[in-house]
Amino acid sequence: MEAATIRTHDGDCRAWLFTPRPGRGQAKGQGQRQWPGAIFFMDGLAIRPVLFTMAQRLADAGYAVLLPDMFYRAGPYEPVDVKAVFATGSIRSALGHLFASTDRTRAAQDTGCFLDWLAARPDVAPGKVGVTGYCMGGAAALIAAGTYPDRVAAAASFHGGDLATDAPDSPHRLAPRITARVIVAGADNDASYPPEMQARLDAALTAAGVDHRCEIYPGALHGWTMADFPIYNEEAAERHWRELLALFEATLA
Repeated sequence: MEAATIRTHDGDCRAWLFTPRPGRGQAKGQGQRQWPGAIFFMDGLAIRPVLFTMAQRLADAGYAVLLPDMFYRAGPYEPVDVKAVFATGSIRSALGHLFASTDRTRAAQDTGCFLDWLAARPDVAPGKVGVTGYCMGGAAALIAAGTYPDRVAAAASFHGGDLATDAPDSPHRLAPRITARVIVAGADNDASYPPEMQARLDAALTAAGVDHRCEIYPGALHGWTMADFPIYNEEAAERHWRELLALFEATLA
């Protein structure tokens, strides 16, 4: 893991780059120690150890994975106490100052800087990248694919919310611009991604001719991939890993 600072339009974003540990991911590097690039968009509980673990697991599959802090505009903060936040009953209320520091427009602008940073790295192979996102990061992944279609080959959203709404910045509005292969996996019984929203997103991607799959993981609640969440679902989390790695293997190898 390498800590980095990426200059954006609004300041310095702290980030971390993960590459395969020795003995892993060598095949994709073809002996030259270069790996396809990927961006890991965090969930709403900010930067914390579980995200490092997940980003490293993805890197060990043969990728150079950038984990940016999307809350960098809020300034330095300590890792979130996940149990304490869940105990409040309202994540957005507990972390309002962090959520207020970004939005989808600013996240899209930041992503251009992240892509430029990856492209300048000697250990990142030239070509399109893959993106994956969780919770709020799920929307960021789809927006990245729609904003930078010439630079994103694969986009995955896991337990993302508000992916197809009436808002002008709703991710589904970018479907006509997306050229990446897309996977959207929603949580079961999730108020932020109900069946009618899934149908609306699926219809938009289908109409745009996007190679995609939208599905719901039965029994998996919002946040099921995060091992530090009380609703972590190991079976569904491992399914997410299989599908994410298959997506990247098919598009980035």
